[in-house]
Order: sequence, then C-alpha cells, then structure tokens
Amino acid sequence: MNLASFFLFNFLFSGTPKEAVPISIYDFKIQSLDNHSIDFADFKGKKILLVNTASKCGFTPQYKELEELSIQFKNQLVIVGFPANNFLFQEPKGNEDIAQFCQKNYGVTFPMSEKISVKGRNIAPIYYWLTHKKYNKYKDSKVKWNFQKYLIDEQGQLIAIFKPKTSPLSKEIINAITSK
Repeated sequence: MNLASFFLFNFLFSGTPKEAVPISIYDFKIQSLDNHSIDFADFKGKKILLVNTASKCGFTPQYKELEELSIQFKNQLVIVGFPANNFLFQEPKGNEDIAQFCQKNYGVTFPMSEKISVKGRNIAPIYYWLTHKKYNKYKDSKVKWNFQKYLIDEQGQLIAIFKPKTSPLSKEIINAITSK
C-alpha cells in the first residue's frame, strides 16, 4: 500500500463523523424517532444516561428496566436511547417501526433518537464525543455491544461507562445516579 492509499484508507475508515463535534454535551441537538428535536441543553441540572439500543438483541429486555429507572428518577435523570444497527444487524427496522416496537413491547416514554451509528466511519457526532477523551474529558472508550451505557453528571461531564450486560437497575448504576 502506497502512502496515498494509506491516508485514503485511514480517512474512509477512521470513524470520524462527517459533522463537527460539539465541545459540550449541551450543544447537541439530535432528531428523535418521531422526527422532533432532542435538545440536550434542556437536560442541564440532571444526570443523563445515554444507551445504544437494538430490538433484536439479548439485552433488549433492558428497555423495561430503563423505563422503570426513568420513572423512578424522573426528577434527576433523563435517559436517551439511541437505536443502532452496529452489532450483528440487531436493529434492522426503520425509525417508525422502532418507535412502535418500543412503545408496544416496553411502554418506553423516555426520549429515543433516530437510528444512528455508534461506531465506525458513520459514527454519530454524539457518540464520537462520548468515546473520545479529547471531547468528554473522562476517557477514550469503544462501544462494545448494544445497551452500553454512558452517564453524564448534572454539569455535563461524562462520569461513568457501564457494560452492556449491566442492568439499568443495578446497584452500580443506582449509586452513580444518586451520588452527588
């Protein structure tokens, strides 16, 4: 591979978003499943739990626990789901079908973004921010599977990353939400 090919390959497959990456989580405005805007500035003063989701994953029943968590901590936490088809094609549906699935099967009321990519060359800017210390000021990470969770504190700082298998109602997550 010559030098030009090397740079072209790295550019095409680098996982750099096509849009600018905001500096603060509160600068993000994303489209919801129902084509409305989710403005993260509206969440100032609350913790935010961001979760990449999929309807055909072994962890899909976590939707129920995420909804319970959302209701239990509604005054101090906002959960935002991010449907993504990055792992074994476990989210093959379109936005409208995903919304119906979440409502019908799990009664999801927390905000859900439109379907995005959480890794690779089409990574959404918000996930680029979450996975790069340069932006999140916490640590570099990779989304390992569906239902990985990122917790942002009341000041907009990433403070914890939870593995996909970690139950949303686990002591570990509850303690992180309730700690000051």
